[in-house]
Amino acid sequence: MRLFTLLVTVILLGTPAPAQQVEPSSCPAGMSASKDTCQLNLPVSLDKIREALAEAPAEPLRGLDEKPHFRVQIQERQRFEALLERLKFDSGPAVPGGLYFYDQQQRLFPKVDNPLLQPYAAFNQGELLQVMITTLVEKYLAARLVGAVTSAERAHAEEEARKEVARALDEFWAARAQPRPERPTDKPRE
Repeated sequence: MRLFTLLVTVILLGTPAPAQQVEPSSCPAGMSASKDTCQLNLPVSLDKIREALAEAPAEPLRGLDEKPHFRVQIQERQRFEALLERLKFDSGPAVPGGLYFYDQQQRLFPKVDNPLLQPYAAFNQGELLQVMITTLVEKYLAARLVGAVTSAERAHAEEEARKEVARALDEFWAARAQPRPERPTDKPRE
């Protein structure tokens, strides 16, 4: 019984219905078939396009047969590569525990989840302000202050050296029992 039902279903579905008209068409989908030809439903005219393509171009395209008037050469390549070889990207202070430990610590304890692991988390606002002021003073004033003290010490040392040389020359001329000759360098500097 099942086989008979299946056979009847295949026969009914396989034959066209009597009200259906089957027209063989050589036109693809999206085209309307007229008497002898297929007409496309396009927003442009194919006849005008064919006519334009059939005409010879008025002027050939310029620049197709021209050769370029320039040439590029890289002559400083070896110098640039030598400069890049001298650069060290691993400079800077060593990370405590090594790079692998630092990477592991960043993965296990991200700074977003652990705010107390951030660099200045140990300071409150007052202490952070003190650190900032100290850093600015050190950066801008300490260098000038050290330079001024160093130059003052150097000037004092030079003056002491001049006095010692003058004393040694006085002793030398006194030992020879001759008066010391006048020189323009004996005048005190201002």
